[in-house]
Amino acid sequence: MGMECTKEPLVTVVMPAYNAEKYIRRAIESVCRQQGCFGIELLVIDDRSTDGTREAARSCREGYETWKNEASGNKRGQRCPCEIVCIFNPRNLGVAETRNVGIRRARGKYIAFLDADDWWSEEKLRRQVGYLEKYDGILCATGRELMNSDGSSMGRVISIPGEITYKMLLSTNSIPCSSVLMKTAVAQEFGMCHDELHEDYILWLRVLKKYGKAYGIDEPLLKSRMSEGGKSRNKLKSAKMQYGVYRYMGIGRIRSLFYFLQYAVNGVLKYHGSFW
Repeated sequence: MGMECTKEPLVTVVMPAYNAEKYIRRAIESVCRQQGCFGIELLVIDDRSTDGTREAARSCREGYETWKNEASGNKRGQRCPCEIVCIFNPRNLGVAETRNVGIRRARGKYIAFLDADDWWSEEKLRRQVGYLEKYDGILCATGRELMNSDGSSMGRVISIPGEITYKMLLSTNSIPCSSVLMKTAVAQEFGMCHDELHEDYILWLRVLKKYGKAYGIDEPLLKSRMSEGGKSRNKLKSAKMQYGVYRYMGIGRIRSLFYFLQYAVNGVLKYHGSFW
């Protein structure tokens, strides 16, 4: 990519965590094992969890030196130096505002989002940084492999287009939040809002409406755990949220219904009956 190796954070990873004790170690390790010639700042933000999430995050931070020593002998590629910062919300803020805490504190040129129950392939950030640097892009997302709650594969890979426009995104949210790498300045320009809707989807729409397009890497570099209590599991609730996003974006009722029908059809095609 033509960059000098540096320990300074080129990428800030924002990881909101709420009652994620069972999964968070794998998510954090996948960040620390990223390959590349740039520094990573990982912000783990605990949203007043009631389980052992806080202790698990601290344990991961303390154990990072061991991982780093293991990585130094890895022959497949250079590991990114990673700084782990644990942040604890004074009260429960919800996922949108918890991500905003990280967005405001980010020091990297780029910002990535990773939910505490998902994880990445080791080359994910390197590939995305290369894309954004090459094309001077605003946002890059990847394909994903769906995983069961126990971490085993569901045998289903969700593809992503090579380029995504605002109009395309209205028909289906093809950008998984945990796959996104984007310019920090743009994330700070908009932030996230409306937990009661699809807060990440709103951000992507606002960004593409202003800046034009996003890039997609059609490889499952994200491993997406499908938890039983996730928003997308409740079909009626998810449908109401989708319609609410269109109305929030200022789209009239008729056009909102038109886009919602496209969204519903695309949902059936995307998941092949997994959720419908």
